Amino acid sequence: MPRRRKGAKFEQISEFEQGRIVGLREAGLSYRAVAARVQRNSSTIMRVSKQWTDEGRTARKSGSGPRNVTSARDDRRLVRMAQTDRTASSRQLAAQWSTATGVSLRASSIRRRLLQRGLRARIPLYRIPLTQNHRHLRLQWANVHRSWRADWQQVVFSDESRFNLWHHDDRIRVRCYAGERHIPECIIERHSGRTPGVMVWGAIAYHGRSQLLQIVGNLNSTRYINEVLQSQAIPFLQGLPGAVFQQDNARPHVAKTVKSNLDLQQVQLLPWPTYSADMSPIEHVWDIVGRRLARDLRPVASTDELWLRIQTIWITLPEADIQSLFNSMPRRVAALTVARGGDTKYKFLSLLIVCLV
Repeated sequence: MPRRRKGAKFEQISEFEQGRIVGLREAGLSYRAVAARVQRNSSTIMRVSKQWTDEGRTARKSGSGPRNVTSARDDRRLVRMAQTDRTASSRQLAAQWSTATGVSLRASSIRRRLLQRGLRARIPLYRIPLTQNHRHLRLQWANVHRSWRADWQQVVFSDESRFNLWHHDDRIRVRCYAGERHIPECIIERHSGRTPGVMVWGAIAYHGRSQLLQIVGNLNSTRYINEVLQSQAIPFLQGLPGAVFQQDNARPHVAKTVKSNLDLQQVQLLPWPTYSADMSPIEHVWDIVGRRLARDLRPVASTDELWLRIQTIWITLPEADIQSLFNSMPRRVAALTVARGGDTKYKFLSLLIVCLV
C-alpha cells in the first residue's frame, strides 16, 4: 500500500487539478498512478473521476454542506447582543435570539459564530469598585506626580501581604470521563474556614530592601508602631538619605498616633490615594514571591516552613527585577492619567498569594 502523503487530504483540490485528474484517467492511467502524479489520495481520484463520468462535471454542487440559518447581518446583530451583555452565556444569548427573531439557534452555534468574530469567553478580571471621588483623587495624585522621574528612586514602598498554606482560585479544572466526577482523582479538597497562612511586612527601595517581618495575629496601630515602624521601617529609612516613605491607607497606617510618630521621627510621607494598589510596585513583588512559591512542588507541612521559604525568596529576589518595577512608575502614572483616575492594566486583586500543597 502506498504511503499516505502528509497533509494532502487537508488541501482543497483546485479546478486545474480536477481537470488534470480527468485527463490522466482518460489517458488510461490507473487510480493509483494518477494519485502518485497529482499527490492526492486514491479516494479523491475515484471521487473526481466518478463525478465526471456520472454527472459530466468535477465541481461540487452549490449549497452542499450544512445550511447557515443566519445571514452576515444576523451575525453582526448577534455580536452586538453579546457586546451589550458581556456576561451572558451562550444559552442565554440563544434564548434572547429566539425571542427577538423567532429563529432557534443552539448554544454551540452561538459560540462558534462569536469565536469566528474574535469574541472568546474568558475568566473576567476583578476590580475594586471606584467611586467618582476615588477617581478624582487618583487623577489628582497622578497630575501631581506625572513629572517625577528620578524622584521615584527616593521612595520606599511598604506593604503587608498574606501567603496561604492551602488555596486555589477556582480556575483548576480536572479531566474525567462520564461517571468519574466523584472518584478521588477528580476531587480537590478545600477548607471551609480561614486557611492557615503567614502575614508578612516588607519594604523595597531602589537600591535595597528591608528585612521581612512576620506579623502574628491582627495588626493594630500600636503594634504597627512598635513592631514595624520602630523595629524595621524607621531604621531602614534612616540609612537612606532623602528617602520618602510610602504606605497605603490601611487603618493601622493612618491612625493619628502613627502620623504623630512619623512626624516625630521626621519621616517624609508620600501622599497616597485610596484604592491605588496598581501604583505600588511592591504589590507586584508579592506576586513574584507567590509565583515562586507556587512553582516549588515540594509540599509545605507547616506555616513555619512556609515562612522560611518566603524569607528565602525575599532575600534572593534580583535587585534588577525590583529596579525594573521602580522604573515602571512613570508609565503607571501616565496610564492612570489616561484612565482619568480609573482602573489601569497594572491593577489586580490576587494579593492573597498562595503556596500549593
